[in-house]
Amino acid sequence: MDLAFTKEEQAFREEVRQFFRDNVPPDTRRKMVEGRHLSKDEMVNWWRILNKKGWGVSHWPKEYGGTGWTPVQHYIFNEELQAHPAPQPLAFGVSMVGPVIYTFGNEEQKKKYLPRIANVDDWWCQGFSEPGSGSDLASLKTKAERRGDKWIINGQKTWTTLAQHADMIFCLCRTDNNAKKQMGISFIVFSMKSKGVTVRPIQTIDGGHEVNEVFFDDVEVPIENLIGEENKGWDYAKFLLGNERTGIARVGVSKERIRRIKDLASKVESGGKPIIQDAAFREKLTACEIELKALELTQLRVVADEGKHGKGKPNPASSVLKIKGSEIQQTTTELLMEVIGPFAAPYDEHGDDGSNEAMDWTAQIAPSYFNNRKVSIYGGSNEIQRNIIAKAVLGL
Repeated sequence: MDLAFTKEEQAFREEVRQFFRDNVPPDTRRKMVEGRHLSKDEMVNWWRILNKKGWGVSHWPKEYGGTGWTPVQHYIFNEELQAHPAPQPLAFGVSMVGPVIYTFGNEEQKKKYLPRIANVDDWWCQGFSEPGSGSDLASLKTKAERRGDKWIINGQKTWTTLAQHADMIFCLCRTDNNAKKQMGISFIVFSMKSKGVTVRPIQTIDGGHEVNEVFFDDVEVPIENLIGEENKGWDYAKFLLGNERTGIARVGVSKERIRRIKDLASKVESGGKPIIQDAAFREKLTACEIELKALELTQLRVVADEGKHGKGKPNPASSVLKIKGSEIQQTTTELLMEVIGPFAAPYDEHGDDGSNEAMDWTAQIAPSYFNNRKVSIYGGSNEIQRNIIAKAVLGL
């Protein structure tokens, strides 16, 4: 298998790089390099710049606004987006519910939701995890009961990322208590402004407000908001999570972080010399770079095999990408912590209003380290991914 890029692909990479250099707002890029939280307005502004270019939903089919790029071009685009760095399009809409809707939804749903997702007219959030139903997601208890022309939804979701901004939610709900637990779940979308929806913030260990609890008390949802078939939601969730796990590899993010590690390690001294000259540190950094190169090659193999697993069926290798990608992201934050040592102490209460910009450059490294402890858990914990590999790849 030839994994080298063609001249045309290399030219495409340069086109993408130039667009990011010319169009990503400087303050947005600076905040991302430093690990600071962007405001909702900053994120939406950039995503609309991207959508105006025609790249907001690049991986969607052309009839729904996609670019028609090859899998390799998609890979290059995402790597450059992460490495620049620039905010990726809102994953909950673009990479998760959007593909579910255009793959399994009806024509009316496609016309209603897809253009609004592409332009971020609706901010989406994900209603999957519940207290007691995280990695064992099929044990969820949020219930949707059909009454006439409405669903009546009751239950609770947790760890709902950025729900404080959301206009819409895609939600897994139990619609048949008598079926096998995976077979009694449906995929329903509805407005976060609906009566009976309550959002409560969860403050994370890094001091941020990124995740939330969401409560549903007799929320009325039109019957037509069911996506696909009733009680087939588990199949759609597996399709969605396969897309999410591939994205979690985040090769470009780790490449950019390694560049920053090298830059800072050449400036910060320990024992009278730059940390980059410490043999033990260089050994750990080199080991991480080797792992990242192996991950990159694995992702390229997945890209080369795209489409060979059938409609709606993710490549089982996406679990490998999720495991190694999350581990490398955690390792790079550990190396940054090692570079700054006691300077990790400054603490930033990073508010959502974009304030605290005058903080010392070290202030976001410790929060980023703590925040990245989650990446081996969300999207299906790494232990669950190993079970998936054992069944799908090894036949155990």
